[in-house]
Amino acid sequence: MGKLLMIQSEDDKDIEVLKKKMRAQTKIEVVRAGLRLLKRELERIEKIEQWEKATSLIVKSSHKINQEFQKYSRFKRT
Repeated sequence: MGKLLMIQSEDDKDIEVLKKKMRAQTKIEVVRAGLRLLKRELERIEKIEQWEKATSLIVKSSHKINQEFQKYSRFKRT
């Protein structure tokens, strides 16, 4: 048997409204749908944080490499 979850009366009313709008048969369908959305959002945030970390590491070396190429440029600006 599953674990009991204590839901406040205000939350219960919100779940009932969502249940009708979603045409869900049970309250747990509404809760599971919300959990899936929350999980996807957290995964998206984690990916963004990983990309930000990776780009911050790459920017430093990329800038250094670009400066090296500019030293030996065939087209010198006058």
